Amino acid sequence: MYPTRETLLARAKWMRANQTEAERRLWSMLRDRRLAAFKFKRQQIIEPYIVDFICLGRRLIIEADGSQHADNKDDARRDRFLRGQSFQVLRFWNNQVLTEASAVADAIHAALLPPHPPKPAAWAPPSPARGEGLESGHLHG
Repeated sequence: MYPTRETLLARAKWMRANQTEAERRLWSMLRDRRLAAFKFKRQQIIEPYIVDFICLGRRLIIEADGSQHADNKDDARRDRFLRGQSFQVLRFWNNQVLTEASAVADAIHAALLPPHPPKPAAWAPPSPARGEGLESGHLHG
């Protein structure tokens, strides 16, 4: 049985007021569009879950995990659900956030950027196999 919306709202409010040190560090990186001008929210409800940080514009969720998350089957089920909702989920151990903040910020930034699109066909060299670049039987470069 999942919690009610009211229970989730109360829990999210409590979580915002009682962040871990790692969550505070992440929030200082993400708030006020500090990371590449992307907007993040914290302790956002995606029923039936509450996610630590989310960029709705890029459908990216960031989670800060303590030791209670090691080999946690509930987290795996939760991640499958969120991915099924078209979200990408990045998880960082609390100690990573606290000791490797720059690397964590770089990983988040990379996830926010769109993947490089394939080169358009117009950029490709002519292909004789497709009948391109042929004029009077000679290739043009």
